[in-house]
Amino acid sequence: MGYASWFDTHANKHKAIVGKLLKEGYNKEAVIEYFDFENMVQKEPEFCPLYAKNQKCHEMSSLNCYLCACPNFRFDDEGIEQIQGKTKYSFCAIDSKDGRAGVYANKIHQDCSLCQVPHTREYVRKHFEFEWSQIMKKCPL
Repeated sequence: MGYASWFDTHANKHKAIVGKLLKEGYNKEAVIEYFDFENMVQKEPEFCPLYAKNQKCHEMSSLNCYLCACPNFRFDDEGIEQIQGKTKYSFCAIDSKDGRAGVYANKIHQDCSLCQVPHTREYVRKHFEFEWSQIMKKCPL
């Protein structure tokens, strides 16, 4: 599965959950709280494949999953540029000190595994939209 396919699939899953919560009368803060890892593992086990293992994607005490994927992530499934014979497919728009370029054979992908930027409630509040794809609109190049 490429980035664009995952992005579209995830946007639909996110929209369905948020739509359900809004119908139940949740406000912004309640929606953000609902997306805390511990709650999502129990109530939305299909949202993330790691939930089946009760495993976090980032080791942090208070992981919020509202911004699964980061608004600073940029990608192009066709490739962005060639670097020394390798194709770069993604990068961090803010060049986070905790990110790095992962090289896998002849492909370069952004590795965000050590970055916690988008997974705090504070960050989610600052960038919040009920429509996930609006927050993420700059990601696909």
